[in-house]
Amino acid sequence: MTEAEQFLVAQDVYLKAGIHIGTKFRTKYMEQFIYKTRPDGLSVLNLQKIDERIRHAANLFSKYKPDEIIIVGKRENSWKAIRALNKHTGIKIFAGRYMPGILTNPVLDNYIEGKIVLVTDPWPDRNVIDDAVKVGLPVVALCDTNNNANNVDLVIPCNNKGKKSLGLLFWILAREYLKNRGVIKSDDEFKAPLEEFTEE
Repeated sequence: MTEAEQFLVAQDVYLKAGIHIGTKFRTKYMEQFIYKTRPDGLSVLNLQKIDERIRHAANLFSKYKPDEIIIVGKRENSWKAIRALNKHTGIKIFAGRYMPGILTNPVLDNYIEGKIVLVTDPWPDRNVIDDAVKVGLPVVALCDTNNNANNVDLVIPCNNKGKKSLGLLFWILAREYLKNRGVIKSDDEFKAPLEEFTEE
């Protein structure tokens, strides 16, 4: 099996984006995804596991229509990436501060409904996770080495703070979602440039 068949993008593309660079802190739960700890104390995530989980998430999302999926990112570093994903897939996004009740309280002006939620970081996005649990929605979360996975149904291990890392991850997710939904036939048909998703 060649490297191209093995990974969703070439290994050096992942490495350049720093998708595998974790933090100096590691939780018990995230240890299973850690490949090694560097001399400077930063944990390095296993690239194979990152790739497998992105693929798994894309397959899972493809069972849902775009308006049934909600992607939430409180951290500003994720906004450009999730807005680009929204533009190309129609998946609902929530960029910025999420107030409790948006998923649970129909009387709110900004009430939204969905069938599955993805959060860019379980800690700042914990209000969303709490709401999703209340209404019984499955939760997918991007988790760094310092995250806990309470109430998360599927963890995608990755550097969930870096703009390049988040840009690449959501670019891949957008492409794979469209392919799995039959909107495009091949990688080549996905015309969105990576730069549209990432901050320089």
